[in-house]
Amino acid sequence: MKKLAFHTLGCKVNQVETEQIKEEFSDRGYQIVDFDEPADIYIINTCTVTHVSDRKSRAMIRRAIRRNPAAVIVATGCVAQVDAGQLASIEGIDLVVGNNDKENLVAIVEDFLAREHTGVEVKVESIGQEDKPRAILYQHMHERARAFVKIQDGCQSFCTYCIVPYARGPVRSKQPEDVLREITHLVDLGYREIVLTGIHTGFYGVDLNDWNLHRLLTAILEQVRGQYRIRLSSLEPLELEDRLLELIADDRRICRHLHIPLQSGSNNILKKMGRRYDSSYYLDLIQRAASKIPGVALAADVMVGFPSETQDDFAATYDLIEQSPLADLHVFKYSRRAGTRAAEMKEQVDEHEKQRRSELLIELARKKQLEFVKQCRGQSFDLLVEQKIGIDKYTGITDNYIEIVLPSTQDIRGQLCEIILTDTNQHGNFGQLCIEHN
Repeated sequence: MKKLAFHTLGCKVNQVETEQIKEEFSDRGYQIVDFDEPADIYIINTCTVTHVSDRKSRAMIRRAIRRNPAAVIVATGCVAQVDAGQLASIEGIDLVVGNNDKENLVAIVEDFLAREHTGVEVKVESIGQEDKPRAILYQHMHERARAFVKIQDGCQSFCTYCIVPYARGPVRSKQPEDVLREITHLVDLGYREIVLTGIHTGFYGVDLNDWNLHRLLTAILEQVRGQYRIRLSSLEPLELEDRLLELIADDRRICRHLHIPLQSGSNNILKKMGRRYDSSYYLDLIQRAASKIPGVALAADVMVGFPSETQDDFAATYDLIEQSPLADLHVFKYSRRAGTRAAEMKEQVDEHEKQRRSELLIELARKKQLEFVKQCRGQSFDLLVEQKIGIDKYTGITDNYIEIVLPSTQDIRGQLCEIILTDTNQHGNFGQLCIEHN
């Protein structure tokens, strides 16, 4: 039995795709081992969203080569798709496989193993509209309580800073019947939280007749039986319609947690980024969301140091966030990506200034998080229990994404439980069990 090890970098979609590849290799009789263990095959699922991601991807490939120079070393993912030559030049690598062939990785690896070969082989093809995600019915997912379902792939927004459309191709949606089949299967297996994810989740259905994210969610809630909740991954501001907000407000099975990228609070920078909204639109949207969905946790991606971003531009971002109902931020420093329009822009911002602005926003995010959790004290929530962390002590995530520690004399891992958030302090957030769902 051949041993196989994986390392995944980057987004949730990459992680979902790795799980799919693991499933298929397991079905073929391979033994999945930890990446730091000796293996016959190492697969590195790469990320290229920033130059740091590129560097980490190369480092993990070299780490696998050092671990076992005789192993077959495979690189796939977004670096492989946009810059296969960079990876192929690493001494000791055997296969470079682009995103379009990721779903065929088992066949590609087995073909490679079955014949003589000299030197690295590269299999990277352009991604077309017809290359839609296919269904996968998992049996071996590693998380006990939460499962991810990839509902679409690709992006065609072409924001000026972003390499993703080149790495992932155009929007391709999974057929709704396949999404429903996957979710039903996962709920039947006992998963209590299903995360709908994609590269551009809110664009679900633009390539299908009469389908969109609202209709898909409605179909899930109507057709999938059992005890579960749905969590949505990142949704762009222009895709978050009022009817979607109302659906979330009206059905407890959809988590009150929305990640809505902001990127900048400066209209000047938003325009240069190729974003199709202004700061007033964004602020009005999240205020509307907070009003329609009591208790909702609103999070945002924010980028600092985009070319030509002045102190006034940064101040506009800071001020918008400070006055907003946002509860969390993911702060990114602009990373120059070859092949994007922003890479050619003048007035690139100094790295030290990017770091300074990043630290200011991270500190603001801490304050916003604390304010949000304090507002939730004394309220009841649906909690997905994930881990046992001590004697009669468990931790889990509420529907609005607060991590809570709570006591229980029963093993409640993997269950949805109603809890009350009783306290929050420097040691964490604490709750008490109200009703245990079996």
